[in-house]
Amino acid sequence: MSELDPVIHVQARLRIMAALSSLGEGDRMTFPKLQELLDMTAGNLSVHLTKLEQAGYVEVVKSFRGRTPTTSACLTRRGRVAFDDYTAALRALIDPPKT
Repeated sequence: MSELDPVIHVQARLRIMAALSSLGEGDRMTFPKLQELLDMTAGNLSVHLTKLEQAGYVEVVKSFRGRTPTTSACLTRRGRVAFDDYTAALRALIDPPKT
């Protein structure tokens, strides 16, 4: 049986991964939209995004729209695979194969 990824397993990071996994490949979600969707403080969201980014699961992009700075995030390919593996391991725990 596979181990649950400890980086993703933290509730806040699991919620971030689930939200970003709903996007199409190459699509991004803005920081304020993600913050609103998950009802997280900016500081808390920022800390967890940094952990996911350090693991290579999330890409955070800072850019400008005109003169306004914007931050957006998306899952990397590695992040999508890690999330798929995590959900498969979780399903295996919930519904073990019948023998």
